[in-house]
Amino acid sequence: MEEYKKRLSVMLAETGALFFDKDLILKDGRPTPYFVNLGKFNTGRLSLELGSFFADMLVIASLVDKIDIIVGPSYKGSAIASATAAALFHYHGHDLLFDYDRKEAKKHGERSSSAALFVNNTFFNGCRIFIVDDVITSMETKYEIVEKINEESHSHGFHCEIIGLGIAVDREQTTVVYDKEGNVVLDKKGSNPIAEFTSRTGIPFFSVAGIREIVAYLYNNKIPLFISGEKRAIDLAIKEKFDKYIETYGRG
Repeated sequence: MEEYKKRLSVMLAETGALFFDKDLILKDGRPTPYFVNLGKFNTGRLSLELGSFFADMLVIASLVDKIDIIVGPSYKGSAIASATAAALFHYHGHDLLFDYDRKEAKKHGERSSSAALFVNNTFFNGCRIFIVDDVITSMETKYEIVEKINEESHSHGFHCEIIGLGIAVDREQTTVVYDKEGNVVLDKKGSNPIAEFTSRTGIPFFSVAGIREIVAYLYNNKIPLFISGEKRAIDLAIKEKFDKYIETYGRG
């Protein structure tokens, strides 16, 4: 396990960004025994630490020299894009642009002639973009940011290449299955959202770490994290509950 993955695992536990509890529900309606909230990286030190995980991943994957702009979908992705760019410069000496999208296009001020979809106005012809975000539940936000990038580049007559999509924690699960009434069908796997995304967009997918290896590292090293409000190491019962969840809903 790479050192940056170990550091991410420890920081997820220490900050409470990864925790286990009862009655947790994901945005798509599926129940889950654990939750990841990167909003816990909410100080200057923690922001730089979070950015360093992405920066190390990009450097080790030999991607950093192929990227001009780090883009994060608002809102959490915008903080990650800024943190990643800062960490790339601070730790590796790579000074890249970063940007993030507006929830509503700007139609006034310095860009009054067009509806600006991105805040920092960094796009240029031939630019190479890498998208960063926190986690994946559904891929809806990721498709939206790809569409916005394409729309922004098209509006300027630019050719912009999306080099990849990288997230902090891959939940490694399939999509939710719903019945005809729109209710979640429990104990049933859906499709592979990552495979669908790469097939539809042609954009490679990367993650700092997968949830399986994170939980395994914390369990094997008895690193405490919040479980039902109490900070303690993952015991066998919690580990088996997690393993059952992954067996039921996980990707291959």
